[in-house]
Amino acid sequence: MTGPRALRRIVATTDVHSSFDNALPMLAHLHAIQPETLIVDCGDFFEGSGYCRLGHGRIETAILLGLYDVIAPGNHGWSHHFEPPLRDITVCANAVDAATGEPLFRRLHTARIGERRAAITAVIGQQAFHSIPVNQRAGHRVTDPAQALREVMLANHHEVDSWIALSHSGFDEDLKLAVACPFLDVIFAGHCHSDQYGPIQVGETLVLKGCELDVGYAVAEPSSTRWTAHTARFPDTAGTAALPPQLASAHDRIEDLRDRLALPIGAIAEPYRDQVLERRRLLGELASRLHTAFGAEAVILNETALRPTQLDDVLTFGDLLAIEPFNNQLVHARIPEALRDGPGLLRSHLTDSAGPLVTEPTPLPPHLPTVLTTDYLAESYLDGRTHQAGLRLRQALQRILTEGPHR
Repeated sequence: MTGPRALRRIVATTDVHSSFDNALPMLAHLHAIQPETLIVDCGDFFEGSGYCRLGHGRIETAILLGLYDVIAPGNHGWSHHFEPPLRDITVCANAVDAATGEPLFRRLHTARIGERRAAITAVIGQQAFHSIPVNQRAGHRVTDPAQALREVMLANHHEVDSWIALSHSGFDEDLKLAVACPFLDVIFAGHCHSDQYGPIQVGETLVLKGCELDVGYAVAEPSSTRWTAHTARFPDTAGTAALPPQLASAHDRIEDLRDRLALPIGAIAEPYRDQVLERRRLLGELASRLHTAFGAEAVILNETALRPTQLDDVLTFGDLLAIEPFNNQLVHARIPEALRDGPGLLRSHLTDSAGPLVTEPTPLPPHLPTVLTTDYLAESYLDGRTHQAGLRLRQALQRILTEGPHR
């Protein structure tokens, strides 16, 4: 935007995950409020649909640069935040160079909101950071979020009178963060995908989260004492005339890709038809098939490799990319030596890092040198791959969804 802006509020989105099937309400509303609003995002704007896979992140980048003032890095799309000029609007207090300890991003953004001089900073949680593919976070590490926020506050407290944190850690973690950092006025939460949105007051700190997947947003405004906050949904209808040229171009690109993503693949098998996908059921069927077909000693898959997606009666290309947006390859992987004779330890190690697991067989064998899994688990949490299985996770899922389970 050109010219000074008299900012009255902060609006935060989170976990948009490239969900652009109905992007116009978000784009039009954020553009309409932009003159008086500092617009921020709490991470994971990228990845989660075919729009990112086919558009290579260009749509997301155009929207962020066209609408947003400050963004926090999330575990999805981590590498995009290092691309100029997106890096210029990325803020994070606790992501550092592993060798030097130097910050990877600006640690602080300041802005006048009403009569307040506000500091906007951000953190990414340890669990979120360690779920980034290992090749993307090579040479990076994160420090304790609360300690990083305290250090930034002590170094800059004389310059501002309000503190706002964008956190990509999870709502429950942010409630703890509010206790550890009582100087924070507002914590905008992200990462968790829970049905907890707030605002919840912890001491004098408000913790809240906007609705994910471009459905809604969170708002904070300075009051006579501290801050007030609430959540809202983007309006159901919006006119295209309000979009500036740079956003109109991004919206046109979304429309073009929507046609490609609508291409039908085949009728969906009855167990999965007309419902939100049950990830555990689908992965259980897949693990059973893979165990038989490849003769592997065991199969281990993580539920978070898939996204719960509403399915109708026909599977489209877009459905498939929304269900499995990360382009995982199935591989044979080495189990770390210390975990080969401890199936319980192996399960705990993977669950703590990657979330709930589906395994075949259950329980896992007492001695397990290798496993059939995804390249993500193999490279991030195991000892790497021994060889490719010659099949992408998406391809295997397509067969089950259109053929149905084995009888």
